[in-house]
Amino acid sequence: MKTVKTFNQHVVKIRNKSLVLHAIKDSYPISRAELATTIGLNKGTVSSLVNELLEEKLILESGPGVSSGGRRPVMLLFNKTAGYTIGIDIGVNYVLALLTDLQGVIVNEKRIKVQQPSFNEMTDVLYHVIDELIASAPTSPYGIVGIGIGVPATVSNHEQILLAPNLKWKNVDLKSVVEEKYQIPVKIKNEANAGAYGEKKFGVGQAFDDLIYVSGGIGIGVGLILNGNLYKGHNGLSGELGHMTINIDGPVCNCGNKGCWELYASERALLKLAEDQGITPKGEQVVTLEWIISQAEAGDEQTLQLIQQLANHLVVGLTNIINIFNPEQIIIGNRLAALQSWLIGPLTDHLEKYALATHQKDLNIHFSKLEKRSAALGVAAFAAENFLTMNLEEEQAIL
Repeated sequence: MKTVKTFNQHVVKIRNKSLVLHAIKDSYPISRAELATTIGLNKGTVSSLVNELLEEKLILESGPGVSSGGRRPVMLLFNKTAGYTIGIDIGVNYVLALLTDLQGVIVNEKRIKVQQPSFNEMTDVLYHVIDELIASAPTSPYGIVGIGIGVPATVSNHEQILLAPNLKWKNVDLKSVVEEKYQIPVKIKNEANAGAYGEKKFGVGQAFDDLIYVSGGIGIGVGLILNGNLYKGHNGLSGELGHMTINIDGPVCNCGNKGCWELYASERALLKLAEDQGITPKGEQVVTLEWIISQAEAGDEQTLQLIQQLANHLVVGLTNIINIFNPEQIIIGNRLAALQSWLIGPLTDHLEKYALATHQKDLNIHFSKLEKRSAALGVAAFAAENFLTMNLEEEQAIL
């Protein structure tokens, strides 16, 4: 009697195919036998699914591996150059765009300075960098498979930008605009969430399952990785800790609140402190983070005291975060990571005084080694994973 495959059988097959693909992606080079043992499927099923993935050019075969007795096995590799993704980090005064392969290796990088552009002006900038990166992409079976964009904004579960206070954007649909232009799937993420994900995938967060990423730029964003997963909250809006009030009588923030943490502990706050205290370059040159770093490297006492004040303000928010979330790791990223040499000592000393002693056990304070690339790499990874998932979902829809 002829067996008719049910829809459920197709769903199981797609799920198993996803298991095989991701096991190869995470553990290659790996043999078919090792793969079957790792994911708990029989060798026949694994061999069949591997053959499909080879035909789709998502994986490759390499030379024989080491034998454990008998014929040496053919090893399987993830084809990380089957396609490429574009990851873009939108800042208030910059746009950083990366072209990466499917495992986050950077192939090309573009950085453009901007000055708080309008939404329409920003789309023109994005089109320019996307066009350049697409033109520079190596030939591949699938071409550009996705675009990820990180924005310093509250972003809904449907990837709509609800509010970007420092950009002065409200209720804008960047996803649809870019998808319509390029006919390529687009992922929109909160910049700090993207940065946290980038650190977990490629940076100093790889060994930790409970980490808090603090993105210190013009404002402050916070991304949360809890139990190994990105925590987004009920409506996808978690992590706006840069807008927690640390001074109820403080100045008004762009978000409309008063006394927000980012008004005291961000790059913009540091530059304002310098200007208020007359710590500025001679002539008409404006004060910048780079200039402050050069002064600190030269041992200028006023500048060192300025950074100490920034550390004092950072500690207020970090203490709250540590006491609330009890993380394994705090990562200071984005522009403030460049101040590591002068911040790490004061931060460590102050946190020992003010954070709950019980919450300091096994706590690690690290600075990003990816620096300003954390968010762009994070959204590039989201775009790559979306491509691999969509590939299987489209196959399921056809079935």
